[in-house]
Amino acid sequence: MMQNPPFLTPGDGLAIVSPAGIINPDYVKGAAERLASWQLGVSISPHCLGESGVYSGTIDERLDDFRNALYDSKIKAILCSRGGYGAVHLLARLADDVARNPKWIVGFSDISVLHALCVSRGVMSLHAPMCKHLSEESADDRCTQYLRQILFGELPEYNEKVHPMNRRGEARGMLVGGNMAVLCGLIGTPYDMFRPGSILFIEDIAEAPYKIERMLYQLKLSGRLASLAGLIVGRFTEYTENKGLGGTLYELVGRLVEEYDYPVCFDFPVGHVTDNLPLIEGTEVDFSVGNQSVNLSFRIK
Repeated sequence: MMQNPPFLTPGDGLAIVSPAGIINPDYVKGAAERLASWQLGVSISPHCLGESGVYSGTIDERLDDFRNALYDSKIKAILCSRGGYGAVHLLARLADDVARNPKWIVGFSDISVLHALCVSRGVMSLHAPMCKHLSEESADDRCTQYLRQILFGELPEYNEKVHPMNRRGEARGMLVGGNMAVLCGLIGTPYDMFRPGSILFIEDIAEAPYKIERMLYQLKLSGRLASLAGLIVGRFTEYTENKGLGGTLYELVGRLVEEYDYPVCFDFPVGHVTDNLPLIEGTEVDFSVGNQSVNLSFRIK
């Protein structure tokens, strides 16, 4: 059973933390202004704008910021300022804290490790845009608006364009996923996100197609691909197609799942792109791939 953190109401607090890399202060400032316009009390963690090598702080400093946000009764949600390597440092030491203090943890990219942690502890979380997006995109940007709606308990239903490689079908299951390379790095650990009967979404940035195929073979050979209820293939960016592998990246993915009968969609708007739809990790969803649209709706009781 998964627990959803309490939804927000006007006047609630939200903390911006940097669990990994250094963040441009202008992005944090812009995001704080946007969130304040939603009638939230925004606090910026002590080391959010810090610098320790390539990280915003030492492991202990980043850990303290995150723990303080979790244990502060006024804080109802935690926005990770950015991704980038480093969040994995906090996993084992945050596990019990997340379970004791379920709050909406928001972010994507390397923040996928924190979503995996939340799922392992039975807590839902929010794979969604972070400070740069909130700072640079307009107030009526659809991903920004969907993020606000979800945080305040209004669950959207997504109806997206079809792709010629889609495989039609309907499924219901727990939604999990995120950055492909990050999640594959957790296989065999207590934070392994790939669960039987789930609907998996994947995306990545700057990974060569052969590396993505290698990761998918790991999932296939371990039985994880076969056990899915559905697959959402998001946006893969900053890579070069290599036809010498026998097809495009999407074609490589399609071949690896062609023997299974669950629904599959391609080019879903999630990933390192501006159109990065917020997705609730750990909740049950209805997923349908039809001739006219791809539909995804969240089921929180």
